[in-house]
Amino acid sequence: MVEKIPAGLNLRKGANELAVAYDDNESYRLSAEFLRVLSPSAEVRGHGNPMVQAGKLHVRLSGVERVGNYAIKLVFDDGHDSGIYTWQYLYDLCANQQKYWETYQQQLRKAGKSRDPEVCIVRLIDPSSCG
Repeated sequence: MVEKIPAGLNLRKGANELAVAYDDNESYRLSAEFLRVLSPSAEVRGHGNPMVQAGKLHVRLSGVERVGNYAIKLVFDDGHDSGIYTWQYLYDLCANQQKYWETYQQQLRKAGKSRDPEVCIVRLIDPSSCG
């Protein structure tokens, strides 16, 4: 598999997204929230047991740093800055954005959590379902 290296990265602070362009006229826009909840960091990946990241609706991208010739590190305003987004992982996020977003939303629902940090989801148990 040939590694796709971005021809351009543009941190669009006003839109709160990272614009990623490739030489073959492919271009993508990834929201800060999407990049934060799918961070490749050990904190998010849970050392092999992924942790659902809730309450990240308003997180903002505050910086992008190049890591050698193979990756970038993103800095978020919630203090998270430990994920290294390799070119391969970044392209995977770009190419599969819709699928990953849908999976993330399903995981949130299953965990009873919300994207919005101001929302607390409370599940009520139907008493008729208890023996």
